[in-house]
Amino acid sequence: MKNSHSHHQMGHEIKSDGHDKLDDHGSGGDGHDHHHMIADYKRRFWICLILTIPILILSPHIQHIFGVHDILMFPGDVYLLFALSSVVYFYGGYPFFQGIYKELKVKNPGMMTLVAVAITTAYLYSSAVVFGLKGELFFWELATLIDIMLLGHWLEMRSVMGASRALEELVKLLPGHAHKLMPDGETMDVPLEDLSVGDVVLVRPGEKIPVDGEIIHGETSIDESMLTGESNPVHRIQGQSVIGGSINGDGAIQVEIQKTGEDSFLSQVIKLVGEAQKSRSQTQNLADRFAMWLTVIALTCGFITLMVWMVVTGQDLAFSLERAVTVMVTTCPHALGLAIPLVVAVSTALAAGNGLLIRNRTSFENARNIDAVIFDKTGTLTQGKFGVTDILPIDDEIDADEVLKYAASLESYSEHPIARGLAKKVDKHYPVEKFQAIPGKGVKGIIRGRKVEVVSPGHLAERGFTMDPEVLEKLSRNGKTVVLVVVEGVLVMAVALADIIRPESKETIHGLKNMGIKCIMITGDKKEVAEWVSSELELDQHFAEVLPSQKAGEVKKIQDEGFTVAMTGDGINDAPALAQADVGIAIGAGTDVALETADIILVQSNPLDVLKIIRLARSTYRKMVENLAWGAGYNIFAIPLAAGVLSAYGIILTPAMGAVLMSASTIIVAVNSRFLKMGR
Repeated sequence: MKNSHSHHQMGHEIKSDGHDKLDDHGSGGDGHDHHHMIADYKRRFWICLILTIPILILSPHIQHIFGVHDILMFPGDVYLLFALSSVVYFYGGYPFFQGIYKELKVKNPGMMTLVAVAITTAYLYSSAVVFGLKGELFFWELATLIDIMLLGHWLEMRSVMGASRALEELVKLLPGHAHKLMPDGETMDVPLEDLSVGDVVLVRPGEKIPVDGEIIHGETSIDESMLTGESNPVHRIQGQSVIGGSINGDGAIQVEIQKTGEDSFLSQVIKLVGEAQKSRSQTQNLADRFAMWLTVIALTCGFITLMVWMVVTGQDLAFSLERAVTVMVTTCPHALGLAIPLVVAVSTALAAGNGLLIRNRTSFENARNIDAVIFDKTGTLTQGKFGVTDILPIDDEIDADEVLKYAASLESYSEHPIARGLAKKVDKHYPVEKFQAIPGKGVKGIIRGRKVEVVSPGHLAERGFTMDPEVLEKLSRNGKTVVLVVVEGVLVMAVALADIIRPESKETIHGLKNMGIKCIMITGDKKEVAEWVSSELELDQHFAEVLPSQKAGEVKKIQDEGFTVAMTGDGINDAPALAQADVGIAIGAGTDVALETADIILVQSNPLDVLKIIRLARSTYRKMVENLAWGAGYNIFAIPLAAGVLSAYGIILTPAMGAVLMSASTIIVAVNSRFLKMGR
């Protein structure tokens, strides 16, 4: 996708990139359009359901139940019943015949094999009865079973396609055109595919932002909830980035384009969520193996049931065959097949809607086992920029707020990171006259007629100034940077600055500890700084002065202690450590979501999302296990009943009742999947 690639083309990519999860069921896994497949199953279901109504009316068993056999019976009715049932069998059963062919071709019998054998056995036996064999007709059981199976597959496809439809909704977030600023200052509406990096677009209040870029003029609040999950509008000013697809608030802004086409945030989100849908779940592999063995067991039990009733008990072929067919029908592991794909579809969509992008489903599922989280410090637990942590007035007679405003106003003229941290401490600055930088030592100037200096302790010590050494030592011991404020030659205030700890970090660490997870920090910063951050956040362990190339080794050491480790970093200098960890989580990625080494990408710069992803992984696994229990438990309960072990007590499970029970377990699994939440 080049710059000329439009968002309309993106939609086609999504449709053609859909993963054939349905291959597992043998239902058309050859890359055909899933939308067409859904329509095909839907059409087959409705046609077969309509034909099932006269089949039920014409079935002798149903007529006897309602006492209308004499009223509805007419010459040739059994042949009409045979004809209608043949249409349902061949037309409605076609996907299952396709499925058994594909499953047996790869020597991996599964659900399709079981369904195809069950309906074929019922059809051939009932057809033989029509043309002279003594016995009962199974046509109505055959028709209702096919109806239920078609409905189940139709619903499954719709569920699996749910997240893909969510991606298509993401594509719709982009407007069709943008207001491009021309060299003469006029604006021209142009299609998105005609925009290039470096172009400038105007975004008016209330409009969707068409591209990823940087604000070069104006300020506004932006609604990014559809992209990041952040519900509150975020304030953006000149020099800050904006994401295509978000909604501009109350200010007009000019945006210089930085990314287009496949490089844009939205395109990368679509690509990543698509990859997550395609990556197979470990639990799904378990479910597939279980389904294969269940199929073998069902076919074996069906044959044994047939032989026992015919040979051992001396029952006739009709009764014995009914028992065998019932075993195969009730054992059909359709609910088991739905158990994992439905949860995968729901969890992927739920994660994406909360700004959690899953690139590797296996690692995501492993996140439930995490018992140690290693955080990078700068940009992850901290904001990665200086801020004021302590204000220490030295002269009690001064107005501390006023002096702080003097210092912030003076520092606003400097580009030094420490200066910017101090300048942001106050909202409005005083004008400064005769500003002068003292290289390596500080700054000075005239504010409101007073000579103000903001300088280092070393510079003042050279000039003979003194202050309490214990105060300086305490602040320095915590790794903080101290600057001193001098007004009219008098030392009046000390200000300590440090890399500000994110307000969410403490809540994150507290939450992880409550989950029994060890919290560790790794940083290339000085030991004093690491100790201060570790103490403030009550971390279990920290490593300081670690080079980026050494971080992976530290992760390995923690793993060697027996911990399942998640590494959480900014994804740039932490790449080797992210790759080494059992689960690599990139945080603070912003619009750069194409981080090859991360398993999970957190769109927002919020460490609390680490808690979210672990909770979601645990609740997702819990749902999968619940669904597997429903699917497998139903089969374990149903096989003996279907075989007729309680027939001596008058309890006989008919094929139709077996199909009803099977569909009930499928519905329970489907509904249970929809109740998946982020977890606590």
